[in-house]
Amino acid sequence: MQNKPFLTARWQNLFMANYEVAPTLLERFVPAETELDLFQGRALVSLVAFQFMQTRVKGFKIPWHVNFPEINLRFYLKRSHEGELRRGVAFIREIVPRHAITLVANLLFNENYATRKMSQRVRVADDTLKAEYTFVERGRTQTISAVSGIHPQNLKAGSLEDFITEHYYGYTGGKGQRTIEYRVEHPSWRTFALQDYRIDLDFGAVYGEAWSRLTGMKPHSVLMAEGSDVNLYSGQKLKSHG
Repeated sequence: MQNKPFLTARWQNLFMANYEVAPTLLERFVPAETELDLFQGRALVSLVAFQFMQTRVKGFKIPWHVNFPEINLRFYLKRSHEGELRRGVAFIREIVPRHAITLVANLLFNENYATRKMSQRVRVADDTLKAEYTFVERGRTQTISAVSGIHPQNLKAGSLEDFITEHYYGYTGGKGQRTIEYRVEHPSWRTFALQDYRIDLDFGAVYGEAWSRLTGMKPHSVLMAEGSDVNLYSGQKLKSHG
């Protein structure tokens, strides 16, 4: 077990829109030694927009890289390790506003980060939380916004919200590559009652033509998570058994 995290931060005000897709759409993205983790037999991908706050790398704050938004598209995996079921996520793409973040994540974790012009507006007024996250892709502004209450509720065990938020590993690795596994440590998240949301995003332009079918599609479900402090540990290459 690693004692010191590579990165510490606070992830907060996470809007998650979850879409049901055919498992075949995800097969080519599944890293070796892992398999899809299904919710009640359904393969889900989640569009996630959130605030990455108070970021430190190996204990140090890096100027202009402490507080920033992130938007990603992720899906769910699992693998067995010495009798333990490890549940994690992998990313189709992660969008951030700083080139250095993209460089480090892609180099050290073999992630799929991309740098784009981004903005975030999060405010609380009259017992209402309003969050808006935007980025520019091919000259067009992509917008994700949500309105929720401010009183957090505990997750119900076995619920979809529990499934979406309770994955504590990340996996990367494409065809012909060794899979990298890294641990993400945080307490169980609480959720806010979601009142309204808007997704104005060209999935095909942002993530590739295979994902264009999600543009304008009503999500399977949506949620707003409060978030928490997070520890992210260095990645380890998995031994191949294939």
